[in-house]
Amino acid sequence: MKLLAVGASYRTAPVATLEQLAVAPAELTRMLDRLLAQPYVSEAVLVSTCNRVEVYAAVSGFHGGLGDICAVLADQAGAPPAALANHLYVHYDAAAVEHVFRVAAGLDSMVVGEAQILGQLRDAYHWATGADSAGRLLHELMQQALRVGKRAHAETNIDRAGQSVVTAALDLAAGHLDGDLSGRPALVVGAGAMGALGVATLSRRGAGPLTVTNRGADRAVRLAESYGASAVPMAELVDALSTVDIVVAATAATEPVLTLDVVTRALAERDPDRGPLVLLDLAVPRDVEPGVAELPGVEVIDIDRMASLLATGEAAADAAEVTRIVTGEVETFLSWLRGADVAPTVAALRGRADDVVTAELRRLAQRRPDFTDDQRAEVARTVHRVVQRLLHQPTVRVRQLAAEPGGDQYAALLRELFDLQVPQTSPVDTVPDIVANADGRPSFDVADVPPTGGER
Repeated sequence: MKLLAVGASYRTAPVATLEQLAVAPAELTRMLDRLLAQPYVSEAVLVSTCNRVEVYAAVSGFHGGLGDICAVLADQAGAPPAALANHLYVHYDAAAVEHVFRVAAGLDSMVVGEAQILGQLRDAYHWATGADSAGRLLHELMQQALRVGKRAHAETNIDRAGQSVVTAALDLAAGHLDGDLSGRPALVVGAGAMGALGVATLSRRGAGPLTVTNRGADRAVRLAESYGASAVPMAELVDALSTVDIVVAATAATEPVLTLDVVTRALAERDPDRGPLVLLDLAVPRDVEPGVAELPGVEVIDIDRMASLLATGEAAADAAEVTRIVTGEVETFLSWLRGADVAPTVAALRGRADDVVTAELRRLAQRRPDFTDDQRAEVARTVHRVVQRLLHQPTVRVRQLAAEPGGDQYAALLRELFDLQVPQTSPVDTVPDIVANADGRPSFDVADVPPTGGER
């Protein structure tokens, strides 16, 4: 079985494409079921955040698995696979492991080192576990990825660079408000994890008074009470907007919440001498309708804009240390993987030995019917003991050798020498030129990959 990571992120796709690909929590199980229904996909984990949509999968063939995953993603986006080709990246086997570990450590985040992605990966893993879409390979991968992420934050100073996306967004917002958020009235739209982080960060930065609104009023009330804020019904959104300077929008709505009409009416009620109304749109799909950014007196900071503004941020020393950790952990995981790959061959060899012993003991029983039960049992124990001792050292050694780079050749040699028929869960597959781009983006037209074709 081979690992494949296919996805799009803020690095490769505009917000509009991420919006098309985004999978709401209520749809996650259905999407995982669709992935498992594909002929080449046997395990799947789906990560869908405001910055990325990725599928981690165990596949039985590179071409077929890639075609299957791309077909599901294209269907989710409501676009032909060819339209997604320039926005997708593909990582295979060792590169897939490295990518997942880098994501967990925050190295692939918009704000390098941010810790929120670790919780999002944990949630994705829990969803996959609940949907029974993660098997042995992905269970091990995700558990190790979460451990790597925790280690990165515990052993390095990546956290000092790893501010949350909310913190980074508020830093950008402060630039439009004389550099200081203290005493600035603020509104948080959405009471989920990102909304709660928004309220906490605004409170820590001295913004206030704070107001929270959410479609589920009870949740907004609970969040507001935790920080001494006020909660208002979503029906009063226009009035709430007219009295604040900062808005953090982070809902799970599938359509914009801050529409052109809503913001226009709020501006009409708002004191024009207050300065700009800064809208931080941290949701995917977007909470702020695109036309709002054209309104006078409004500053919109969304994921696209943050990506360009934060691209120059530096955390080189901390990132280098985390990269060192990731590199070592990748090799450790690959050693485990190579060892796991040889296990079926070792089991087949021991099974072959047991079959030979059983056949010979049966033949002995026919030739020497005069043996008592005790004599036959003693002969059987002796023969089994001899065979097990003969196999012990070679099988221990082949497991050790298999854990080293290039170790897969030893399992293949055993199969050839003993003519072992080991069920193949994946082909002896090499990565073709279609993943030659250094950034992992496919240098091919995904439409050319047949959904059920390729290798087995």
